[in-house]
Amino acid sequence: MIRIIKIGEVSPEEIFSRTEPQADVEAVVSDIIADVRANGDKALFAYAKKFDKADLKALQVSEAELDEAFGSVEPEFLDVLREAAENIRAFHGRQVRNSFILNDRPGIVLGQKVIPMDRVGIYVPGGTAAYPSTVLMDSIPAKIAGCGEVVMVTPPGPDGCIDPAILAAAKLAGIDRIFKAGGAQAIAALAYGTESIPRVDKIVGPGNAFVAEAKKQVFGKVAIDMIAGPSEILVIADGKSNPAYVAADLLSQAEHDKMASAVLVTDSEELAAAVQTEIEKQVAMLEREEIARASVDSNGKIIVAKDLKQAVDVANEIAPEHLELCVDNPFDYLDSIRHAGSVFLGRSCPEALGDYLGGPNHTLPTSGTARFSSPLSVDDFVKKTQYTYYTREAFARVAEDISLFARKEGLTGHAKSALIRITDETKG
Repeated sequence: MIRIIKIGEVSPEEIFSRTEPQADVEAVVSDIIADVRANGDKALFAYAKKFDKADLKALQVSEAELDEAFGSVEPEFLDVLREAAENIRAFHGRQVRNSFILNDRPGIVLGQKVIPMDRVGIYVPGGTAAYPSTVLMDSIPAKIAGCGEVVMVTPPGPDGCIDPAILAAAKLAGIDRIFKAGGAQAIAALAYGTESIPRVDKIVGPGNAFVAEAKKQVFGKVAIDMIAGPSEILVIADGKSNPAYVAADLLSQAEHDKMASAVLVTDSEELAAAVQTEIEKQVAMLEREEIARASVDSNGKIIVAKDLKQAVDVANEIAPEHLELCVDNPFDYLDSIRHAGSVFLGRSCPEALGDYLGGPNHTLPTSGTARFSSPLSVDDFVKKTQYTYYTREAFARVAEDISLFARKEGLTGHAKSALIRITDETKG
């Protein structure tokens, strides 16, 4: 049963602690990466057989497979995918940054170019569930950014096929190439390239402990979005909230993973007790009951605060991935929220809306990293190059200043590089 704890009656450690994954996968992942680097496609075929029970003939999804999958998805779901894609494009389209030029001083031109990455890799998890939502959320911002090529990897099923919903989402998003590869081996393939899978400049997307560790190990060879931990939700709810709604929202994240974290912070002891009861009722009705039960029993908590201001302070300290404000006038509290991946305002805005249809991204910072990092966005798929131009006359006005600065740092070569241009007029 989910715990109820009251601020002032327990230690801060009990309020703010997180259960961290204990999987010791570093050595295993290191060996897998080395194998893929050395053996390329051969290693990927072997791992598909070992981990996915799939005897693959080819790694790349063919156009025929893609069309067949798209045709097999029910039209009603295709309409929902299109609606979600439209909402995601509308939101992320507002994130596009423009290059700029500064030329407001005589003889000086400064600027910054915003350049889309040449090729990016999208990792889409498989295994216990299929996530077409991740396909849309991670690839559409890359397409909006203007990346030259968007490549997707995802593990196949034992029949060697990829879930049709995932392929339909990939087709709607305009993903350029799709490969049947999952786990740490897929991350290694994207980072280093194989005979079939091209090397990319950045890898984004969630995954299990092996995927997260692989992203960590290849970082520096390629860029990554983040090291994602187990999913999290924190709900701030007042006494007017419907306990059935709150319990359902908490369980919506608990069913993701046994390590997922579901937290309620409320100023009402009555609501706390009602939600605890409601969770017990609802968890038994979930298809993923075993997972949700383990999550709420081990990592869930209901925190009773003295008022909503204290509840907001608790939320900022925890810095959750998802934060729901189930209160009257939620916009009154929005400016006080400083650390959260994505915020859902009001009693009619469950986190599930953000997972699928709302438009803002659902690839979010976890494990408290919302204190210093952001949701996946168009910014993740561009880089910036700056440039400087000075005329001879403009440079002459600052050469002595550059020399002084350089000598203060003990770099006389820098100083000479500046002064030589004003002391030797024969140099152009």
